[in-house]
Amino acid sequence: MSTSDEQIYDPDFVRDVFDRCGPNYRNWSAVASFGFVRRWRKQCVSALPIDTAEDAVCFDLMAGTGEVWPHLLRRFPDLAHIKAVDISHVMHLEALDRLHASRSEHIEHLEANVLEGGLPESAADIVISTFGLKTFNEAQLAVLAGEVARVLKPGGVFSLIEASDPTQWNLRGLYRFYMDGVLPLIERLFLRGAQDFAMIGTYTKNFQNAAYFADCLRKEGLEVDYRTYFFGCATGVSGRKTI
Repeated sequence: MSTSDEQIYDPDFVRDVFDRCGPNYRNWSAVASFGFVRRWRKQCVSALPIDTAEDAVCFDLMAGTGEVWPHLLRRFPDLAHIKAVDISHVMHLEALDRLHASRSEHIEHLEANVLEGGLPESAADIVISTFGLKTFNEAQLAVLAGEVARVLKPGGVFSLIEASDPTQWNLRGLYRFYMDGVLPLIERLFLRGAQDFAMIGTYTKNFQNAAYFADCLRKEGLEVDYRTYFFGCATGVSGRKTI
């Protein structure tokens, strides 16, 4: 069944996609990206413009299965608390039950749509997000930028990264063939016909890169550094709230 661009950004649609693919998400995303997602998560943490995080509170937006948390806790062993925000119930369960039970004292789970403004204002020392931006359209990204600015404390820092469409890369055609043709085929053959992971190609093509989101963050008064990774196959933003 085909879906329109409007439908794929509906929060209920996004939640259902990740509820269905949650049990396979961690391994499939690593295999599909040839392991690059792990490297990019580590680089996202490294991009945080902060030296120490003693007793800091981190909001992980669109937290998924929490794969960024080991990188966070290795870089900031004195991090006090991570609030994991995700719209998918299954992704929370996967994060807690299968991956991070030993870290549960550091993690608070909140099943919510981050765009609805339910997070406390000026409560986060750090905001991080890995591979959740693509599930928002431009209007939603503008709202998300406002939420990042709202929840950060003055002086707080942020870093977000997303798989992107490397439009300037000479091998973009091969990249798109892999994303739009090979991944859906592998999914049909090995994941019982589900078409959820194939949405990554659609979301990535529509998202393009994090440049628009960087502009949205700047409009909210944040200091922003825009980064590209591996010929633009991923892009990210990092920076600080100065006031």
